[in-house]
Amino acid sequence: MMRKTGRYRARLAETGADLQAAQRLRWLAFIGRRGAAPDQTALDADDHDAACAHVLIEDQRSGQLVATFRFLALASGAEIERSYSARHYDLRKLKEFAGPMVEMGRFCTHPEYSDPDILRVAWGWMTAYVDAHGVQLLFGCSSFMGTETQGYQDAFALLRQRYLAPRCWLPRVKSPKVFRFARALARFTPDPRRAQAGLPPLLRTYLLMGGWVSDHAVVDDQLGTLHVFTGLEIAAIPPARQRLLRQVAG
Repeated sequence: MMRKTGRYRARLAETGADLQAAQRLRWLAFIGRRGAAPDQTALDADDHDAACAHVLIEDQRSGQLVATFRFLALASGAEIERSYSARHYDLRKLKEFAGPMVEMGRFCTHPEYSDPDILRVAWGWMTAYVDAHGVQLLFGCSSFMGTETQGYQDAFALLRQRYLAPRCWLPRVKSPKVFRFARALARFTPDPRRAQAGLPPLLRTYLLMGGWVSDHAVVDDQLGTLHVFTGLEIAAIPPARQRLLRQVAG
């Protein structure tokens, strides 16, 4: 399945070389961006890659890979333990989710590209997949760059104030290193402008569509990020936004 929008196209990885290109971009985005020594062969790869499908977003003019993400389709919440997120969060409540679900992960863009159309193309591709397969829940881990909470207080306070998961789906703590922001920032009033500026673009998009998050962030020393579990029930997406997504999906 391929989708083209303007300058960019999205397609599934088909070869080992495609997968390596995605893993290379992930290394650049998550590890190289932190100042790691340049390495033309370094990859971000793990055992979960084999279970997932991988989407590549490319610049049609140059062929440059500008973004990537991987996804895992699950028949229902009964399969939630197969997900990458379940390694970091206690997701036992989501075992009761009855419908098809998809985990999206490792979403990243090339450090030299910041065009918002890239994210639109990615969501357009995923929208077409959701419609074709009757997916009822998207979920994954949304990452903040760095492992220090300083500078993100407003963003996390906003998440606590407006976007916590429904109690019936709320993930519990599983990882040894977490920031319990809902508890720590219970009396902190966020500045709306600083809060929005501190939210990662992917998470901001989830929230605009009706998404919700865990009440704590996991400290991921391997990737050098803080991440929150993020869920989006497809039925909760506002009709106007659904129409926009389907326009992009073509």
